[in-house]
Amino acid sequence: MREIVLDTETTGLEPADGHRIVEIGAVELFNHMPTGRTYHQYINPERPMPAEALEVHGLGDEFLRDKPCFAEIGAAFWEFIGTESRLVIHNASFDVKFLNAEMSRARLPLIGADRVLDTLMLARRRFPGSPASLDALCRRFGVDNSSREKHGALLDSEILAEVYLELIGGRQPDFALSGAPARKAGAQAEAAWRPRPRPVPLPPRLTEAEAEAHDAFVASLGEAAIWRRFA
Repeated sequence: MREIVLDTETTGLEPADGHRIVEIGAVELFNHMPTGRTYHQYINPERPMPAEALEVHGLGDEFLRDKPCFAEIGAAFWEFIGTESRLVIHNASFDVKFLNAEMSRARLPLIGADRVLDTLMLARRRFPGSPASLDALCRRFGVDNSSREKHGALLDSEILAEVYLELIGGRQPDFALSGAPARKAGAQAEAAWRPRPRPVPLPPRLTEAEAEAHDAFVASLGEAAIWRRFA
């Protein structure tokens, strides 16, 4: 199952008041595991950045002036999130109303509520009466958010991905035993997906002494030892 953990940063609270998206960040998960694929884009909001938004995001008019507007990047963003992947968003109603306002303006398909999972609602159901902000959930689950001095869409998406996996019970919430049949399109997407090479190889855990002991053991088995066929 492919999921996209998503966050946006905006100039204000209401697209109906002319506020726009200035940053989108997204992280890809497959079967609840990060794949290493991300999407990150700064966007020219085509309007001045309010002082209060500048204080929150640290993004000023000068920085955003040469960035593309949403109409220029909308198709690439839609291609990344796809049509079937579940979107995991904290306080999803806020981000979706902004995304759909931008999508509508760019004449792109809108995001349906049926493909969105709101981690804020998930946290409130799991921990009723407890704080459910992203920072509060980081404290609850021991997720490091020390670098979150300013709101940033990609950083918040990466942090939310960790929090989401904790909310659903870890990286293998049902150990693939649910037995629920996948939809045809989702199954096709899974069949087409291939894991990417690890960017940095893991260090070997075999000690030199263990390697020597193994070589001695194989040598004691003679020329017919199965290990020799793949040497």
